Amino acid sequence: MTKKNNQRILTSTWTESLANNQHPDGKALIAHLRTVHQNNTGFTEKCASSCRDKNGRNSYEWLAEIVPDIDGIRVLDLACGSGPLLKILYDSNKNLRLKGVDMCPEELALAKARLPNGVVDLFELKAQNLTSIDDNSIDVVLCHWALTLMNPITPVLNEVSRVLSSGGRFAALVNGPMNVAPRYSDVHNLIYEYVQSKLPKYGEIDLGDPRIRSTDKLKHLLSESFPDAKITIETSVVSMEGPVVKVAETTAGFFYASFILPPEIHKIMLSKLADLLTTSKQSRDLERQGCFSMPINRIVITK
Repeated sequence: MTKKNNQRILTSTWTESLANNQHPDGKALIAHLRTVHQNNTGFTEKCASSCRDKNGRNSYEWLAEIVPDIDGIRVLDLACGSGPLLKILYDSNKNLRLKGVDMCPEELALAKARLPNGVVDLFELKAQNLTSIDDNSIDVVLCHWALTLMNPITPVLNEVSRVLSSGGRFAALVNGPMNVAPRYSDVHNLIYEYVQSKLPKYGEIDLGDPRIRSTDKLKHLLSESFPDAKITIETSVVSMEGPVVKVAETTAGFFYASFILPPEIHKIMLSKLADLLTTSKQSRDLERQGCFSMPINRIVITK
């Protein structure tokens, strides 16, 4: 990580491997993700909390609906980040037994600070090795938008299966099909165009296991770790509106790819993104308004 014009430029062994036409390994991926989160704690929450579906729910709230409103239900938030999902769960039922796992201590510190002392057990662990969680000890495992980033993914799914109780549920929020959200593919392609001008291999090689981004491949992958389970995948669209400059900044911050751009290129990209997301023309009295929509899938597995 270096600085230029008081802004940070993200470099890691993962980006260096891409620059050298190499395929980064799992260790490089973990180091890269840690670097992003150490220097941008809470950034996932900023966008995800701002985007809402036609019923007014953000993606955290949609995922939280999987948890039954029953005292004593044991819930694990896998890759809990800064803790927004844990806070929603606690506020909905203060008698849930909550645990959170993340590999980034900076994110866990935010999660700890936002929740009353002692209401949640937090662990600094990788999802592939949940050493602090006993077999069959969890009723519901939730994972908000992190499966897409995990590689290798099979050990993660096997660990989830191990800790889930009989009849337990695993629910995860991941990317949905690009074509169901207006202009989402255009936003994706614009950001990646600028990123690929710096790292041509970015996109051809992306964060995590690419099977998570394909509904058919995802179903097959899940059935291998949960052979007798009922698996459903639901698709929705969430959107945010507001001053287009703010919408563009929040949108770009949700794409990990944008963090590798040098400040001068990032600024140009944001300007082009604002043009793309604009829904009203600027007048003397009003700021330009914009809208961003993204597709989401909610996976629900009953063991």
